[in-house]
Amino acid sequence: MTDGAAGPVGLKVASPEEQVPATPGKEFVGRSPGQLARLRLRRDRTAWVSGITLVVFALLAICAPLIEMAYGKGPLDRFTDKLDRSGNPLGYLGGISAEHWLGIQPRLGRDIFIQIIYGLRTSLIVALTAAVLTIVLGVVIGIVAGYLGGKVDAVLSWLTDLTLAFPFYIFCFAFVPIAVAQRYGPTDQEASWYRPLLLIVVFVVFNWTYSARLVRGQVLTLREREFVEAARASGAGLGHVLFRQLLPNLWAPILVTFSLNVPALITAEAALSFLGIGVLEPTPDLGRLISDSVNYARDDPAFTLTGGITLFLLVLAFNLFGDSLRDALDPKSDR
Repeated sequence: MTDGAAGPVGLKVASPEEQVPATPGKEFVGRSPGQLARLRLRRDRTAWVSGITLVVFALLAICAPLIEMAYGKGPLDRFTDKLDRSGNPLGYLGGISAEHWLGIQPRLGRDIFIQIIYGLRTSLIVALTAAVLTIVLGVVIGIVAGYLGGKVDAVLSWLTDLTLAFPFYIFCFAFVPIAVAQRYGPTDQEASWYRPLLLIVVFVVFNWTYSARLVRGQVLTLREREFVEAARASGAGLGHVLFRQLLPNLWAPILVTFSLNVPALITAEAALSFLGIGVLEPTPDLGRLISDSVNYARDDPAFTLTGGITLFLLVLAFNLFGDSLRDALDPKSDR
């Protein structure tokens, strides 16, 4: 009689003592969707580069007052002694030197580096605030419309279509000057916070529709799922079903929408300031800085390139990180 038990067709089957144990660390480990997303992001070089770039821009914007103290120059300080009689900066490449890292702004004599730092601060504050409010409003409208359906869905869908029908830039050209004229007279000094606040309001009014449509479509596929039926059967209220059962299953598309909405709002804010209806003097802004540089594109091309490249890198970093985040949260992605 052998030690091992006889298997089919006379083959010897190893006893439990003879079986090889599993190699430590090789066992199957289940991962949650969030863990899988973080693992994909850690492996994505594009996500790393764009994420680090965004962190650098965010730190520059947050630490703008500290940078001003260390740099020794403010956004409104003028250095007219560094300009020639025509108002152009003295020296090479727009007056770049150890004292002025990115040169001097023509005619006004302001330091371009500190203007860009505070311009980043303005753009990020407006875009991020508007993006957060837009997502909140769009999610609430979308989740209510998708879950309740019927007349509520019809009314909210009609409101969405009506908002999408408005031409955004034409509305801005009409609304912003009227809103300013209603609050300030011809000789009154406009508060520096008023234009950014107006832009945030306009962005929220026009941009909630995209997140609302996305969330509504997701809720239509989730509202008949078993966990929602179980919550309703247990007597859960409307708020519990909407925000405790459905909302946790919508974070992936919400995060992707948010990450891609921010660069769109940064571009829109810069475009409105470039056209003269956004942020005005004396508040620093990237769009207005680019607008001011157009008149000096031939005499001082470095001035034009500095603001344009900064805005380009900021928007590009947000778009690349948003694409990487979308791939990481996609359960069908093989990355």
